[in-house]
Amino acid sequence: MRIFLFFFVLFLACNNPADNGEQVTTPTIADVDDFQWEVDRFADLRILRYRVPGFEKLSLDQKKLVYFLTQAGLEGRDIMYDMNYQYNLEIRKALDQLVEHFEGNDTSEEWDQLLTYAKRVWFSNGIHHHYGMQKFKPGFSREYLEKVLNESGVTLSTEALEAIFDPTLDTKKVSLDAEKDLLLQSSVNFYGPYVTEEEASEFYANKSTSSDEPISHGLNSRLVKDANGQLRELTYKVGGEYGAAIEKMIPWLQKAVDVAENKAQADALRLLIRYYETGDLEIWDQYNVAWVQATEGDIDYIQGFVEVYNDPLGYKGSYENIVQIKDFEASARMKVLSDNAQWFEDHSTIMDAHKKEEVVGITYNVVNVAGESGDASPATPIGVNLPNANWIRARHGSKSVSLGNIIDAYDMASGPGLLTEFAHDDEEVVRGQEFGQLAGKLSTALHEVIGHASGKLEPGVGTPSETLKNYRSTLEEARADIVALYFIMDPKLIELGLVPSLEVGKAEYDSFISNGLLKQLRRLEPGENIEESHMRNRQLIAAWVYEKGADDKVIEKVHRNGKTYYNINDYTALRELFGDLLKEIQRIKSQGDFEAGQALVENYGVKVDPDIHREVLERTEGLNIAPYSGFINPQLRPVTDESGEITDIELSYPDDFVDQMLHYGKTYSNL
Repeated sequence: MRIFLFFFVLFLACNNPADNGEQVTTPTIADVDDFQWEVDRFADLRILRYRVPGFEKLSLDQKKLVYFLTQAGLEGRDIMYDMNYQYNLEIRKALDQLVEHFEGNDTSEEWDQLLTYAKRVWFSNGIHHHYGMQKFKPGFSREYLEKVLNESGVTLSTEALEAIFDPTLDTKKVSLDAEKDLLLQSSVNFYGPYVTEEEASEFYANKSTSSDEPISHGLNSRLVKDANGQLRELTYKVGGEYGAAIEKMIPWLQKAVDVAENKAQADALRLLIRYYETGDLEIWDQYNVAWVQATEGDIDYIQGFVEVYNDPLGYKGSYENIVQIKDFEASARMKVLSDNAQWFEDHSTIMDAHKKEEVVGITYNVVNVAGESGDASPATPIGVNLPNANWIRARHGSKSVSLGNIIDAYDMASGPGLLTEFAHDDEEVVRGQEFGQLAGKLSTALHEVIGHASGKLEPGVGTPSETLKNYRSTLEEARADIVALYFIMDPKLIELGLVPSLEVGKAEYDSFISNGLLKQLRRLEPGENIEESHMRNRQLIAAWVYEKGADDKVIEKVHRNGKTYYNINDYTALRELFGDLLKEIQRIKSQGDFEAGQALVENYGVKVDPDIHREVLERTEGLNIAPYSGFINPQLRPVTDESGEITDIELSYPDDFVDQMLHYGKTYSNL
């Protein structure tokens, strides 16, 4: 699972999108130089850079390991484009060529709009918004695009042109509208044409067994119909689907084995290679167990077909790669959470039958990212908790990381606009300024380390993908968010030395409620309901506790000078409401109660008040704050001697988003 930070500022995809709204912070890394954090802005997006502190202190073999793992990830970059939509690769490659070789009038409005469109495609790994899921509306005409294509000698099929310009065709990458067929209304390319929700659900239900070590069926395959209309899976592996990219990834992973920091790390990498060679999901499980147990060393990584957020049915994993360097000082400070995981489980509000008797194997680290690709780039999570298989987590544990340098980059590039605009009073502003950064980091840690690792299924209950279906991701993120919200106001955190006072928890409550009910609506177009799982999660929680505490005015809706605010009158009572909701959502997961989960999401997480939405859009229009952020990766370049042996890996920080995207397109175009 993942957590994401998107600005206003934002979470959590585990790999998590969590979003706690904008946080005004005290910088945590050196800001006395002139390092440029923001390097580009277009549409509703901004492009940032992140530093990699400590890279220069690594040994040569460690630097090589980082480089080899990063290269392996980039070789699979095309996979995510194709996963997102069937025409994405064709469109991206055409745009790459146009932007690089166009010799016409590059000062015209239409060319400017075309360049912006290309940047949006690069940012989102396709023609649909990375977060809102809607298809981009081109700001240029079809006639203009065809003209510059012809002038540049670039071709684009009629089908791809229709995909770009037909406003009725493939309008949503992922649609979670429960009143329609989830697959037929979603454009994501995990399923072949005409495969229906009912057919796919039945196909995987028939694969389900009563095993207490269930295979993650469907995770690494595309489900299609053959010439006879029969369903079959196209497995991602060498010689199979995406084989051309996977075959380029494996040599880099083999090089990584040769410089692994220890035997456990090398053994896990060998299993990952074997998995890519065979596509065998039993080997995937073996790899995840080995990866979880490989806890020594300074370097770690996330690699594979992992998170299922992009599949409306929750089976198919998106390709991603994140290479990490451990921040030992920060990790030591936060280790207290994983050391006390059993205390949090024992003191949770969930039913005793749903508590783990023994919370095992939680490893938590703060890390510095050295490179990302696939579904993790350019838009990146800020926290990750893996593996996702419940039985592996229960028996072998999990790894949780907070991406420290990513969070720092967000902090360094942020401002006070949204906090001051939506805070109910000066007290809330001051509290947010003083404690917002700590609250955000601690909430992310609690979400990942305690939240996703907590609770258990009742005996005989199927996996959440089977039981909760299209509501799985929303409910899981809500469950982890509420764990964080409940415990961030617990005096235990003062005892553990994690917070100076419960004012930190109050700052998080202020931010979460304001974001869930107001600020996040700026990401939606007028008239839209909420379909993205993390946005649904945040509104669900905030709307539920607001309603349940209405009689006692736990949270009060205030209208002042034509603006709406939410003021928390009783933080203790609000914490109790979070505890009540946590108990219910854990029950839903533990018992596989689809109907209750569906009602909770649909009743609280989907519908948008059009008047409030209009107000939020008006209030934020003049703030000049991009709702979403992504990153240029650092560049890693090997230095070799006369014999071709690597003697060093140089790290630099490119500042041109277009240049990096064109470089990636030329260097890692494997599909």
